[in-house]
Amino acid sequence: MLTLERLRADHADALLAFERDNRAYFARSVPDRGDAYFAQFAALHRARLAEQEAGVCHFHVVLDDAGALIGRVNLIDVEDGCAELGYRIGERAAGRGVATAAVAQACRLAATAYGLVSLMAVTTLDNPASRTVLERNAFTAVQDITLDNRPGLRYRRAHLGG
Repeated sequence: MLTLERLRADHADALLAFERDNRAYFARSVPDRGDAYFAQFAALHRARLAEQEAGVCHFHVVLDDAGALIGRVNLIDVEDGCAELGYRIGERAAGRGVATAAVAQACRLAATAYGLVSLMAVTTLDNPASRTVLERNAFTAVQDITLDNRPGLRYRRAHLGG
């Protein structure tokens, strides 16, 4: 059982620890956030909360059944009923269906809590796990793209209800 919680100020310490603990793991499949992200984390966290308050983005942490932060799922750049989905699940929770379940919950929240009608997502071709998560959640590949100098795909999910 996992829970998505809307990002709050009191998530900062656990979120920073999660990002630090998984930095090398994430860097194997997505671009590294860079040292500045960690050095300026408190200010970035406050900025994310302000974006969320303004309705521009919806940030979530993923908690396991013991309440430990094991991932994050974000809906960013909300505009005209659409947002871009992004997610990362920590190494210790990877490969257990956590990302698929978290994305499914995010899709439900997008429709019910945020009134969104479609979501976009991107991933590289050499990230089959991410592609599988999206496809299991009814996302359809709609465009070939280049992401950080690597071939990738843009996905879309148009029907969020349910």
